[in-house]
This record gives sequence, structure tokens and C-alpha cells, in this order.
Amino acid sequence: MPAELASLECRGVAGMSPAEYEDLLARGYRRFGWQVFRPACPACTKCRSVRVLVQQFEPNASERRILRKNQHIRAELHPLFVTQEHIALYNRYHAFMSAHRGWPPNQTTAESFRMEFLSGASRSGRQWLYFDEGRLVGVAFMDQVPNAISLVYCFYEPEWRAKSPGTFSILNQLLYAKELNLAHAYLGYWIEECASMSYKGRFGPAEVLSAYPAEEAMPVWIHRTLNSGRH
Repeated sequence: MPAELASLECRGVAGMSPAEYEDLLARGYRRFGWQVFRPACPACTKCRSVRVLVQQFEPNASERRILRKNQHIRAELHPLFVTQEHIALYNRYHAFMSAHRGWPPNQTTAESFRMEFLSGASRSGRQWLYFDEGRLVGVAFMDQVPNAISLVYCFYEPEWRAKSPGTFSILNQLLYAKELNLAHAYLGYWIEECASMSYKGRFGPAEVLSAYPAEEAMPVWIHRTLNSGRH
């Protein structure tokens, strides 16, 4: 929540293989740039790692409507790179979210964009590019490991917002992972009472990590259908 502070356990990324990365994902870590991190708050467990059981996932009625509304969008999967279109789109998105949700102002450059999104991911990083009649309207960064994907970050054209581009992007990636017969899609950290994170509870069936395990302990994931209203 806005008034609360968080502690993180961080590790630098140096020559991490996709299999090693998959083990860290199962232990509650996320990657951003050249580091992986996970919550380490001694007296709080609100940040729960959540992953979708991809092979059991089926879009519900609401999600199918979102897919139909966006059937004109062309989704392309690419290696990581950055163009001026990326930079301009990112800056428009953040300017909008700053005005709409009170996010701190955040305008990027090609150099800072490379450091945040392209570094540390040479073996696992991918990006989805979303086009509307040839125009780039969305970018979603995704990591892929042997038996899972991890959804890293997404930004999009503000005028596309009415058609639920964030949900569309998640659905696109879940269906991609299902087609490849992968087991899990890691959505990151879920906080039920936080508006910016509660949306992750709409996707299921899913598992949540019971606790962030120590080095010598095995991770324990608990099956949970996060949204009982799915149909």
C-alpha cells in the first residue's frame, strides 16, 4: 500500500542459465534488468508470489470478450531490442498514468530503457509487440525458461486502454504458454487489497507460494483458484 515500506532481497545476475532462472522463479524471485529480487519483510507476508497453472487455464466469458474486442491487434514475439517507437510509447504511457493514477513522473531515454529492460535477459528475455494496422500500440516483456514464462512488464498506447490491453496481453501470453505445453506462467506479486496488483487474482487456476524459502528449503506452492467467479 502507498504508506507502507517494503524490504527486498536482491541478487545480481551474472551468467544465469534459463534452468537456474526457473529455479529462482519457483523460489519467489522476479527479474528486473540485471538483478533478481523477492520480498524480505520480516513481519509481513502480503506480497504473495502467484503463478497460473497454464495447462488448466481456459479463458472465461469476460476474457473471451476481451480477446474478441482485440482480434484486430497483431501480436508478434521478438528478441529484445529498442527503437524510438518504444521510447515514445513508453513515455506517453507513463505520462498518462501519472495524470490518471498519480504515478511519479517517469520519462525514459534509450540508454535507461536498455538498462531497465534489456540488460540481464540475453538468454531468456523476449518481447511481445502489439500492432494496430501497422502502428505499435503495446509492448510486453516476457522471460521464457524451460517449463514456464514470467510476465515482466507491459506498457501501451493510452487510447487503447478502453479495450483492456493489459488483460489482453496477459491472455495472449497465457495462451502462448499453453500452446507450447509449458506448466506455469509467473505473474509476479499479488496483493489482494492493492488496486495495482489485485488484478492478478482474476487469472486461474493458480498457485501461491506459501513462504519464501531459505536456500536449503524447497518451495511449497499452494493450489488456489484466486477468483471464484471464473466461469
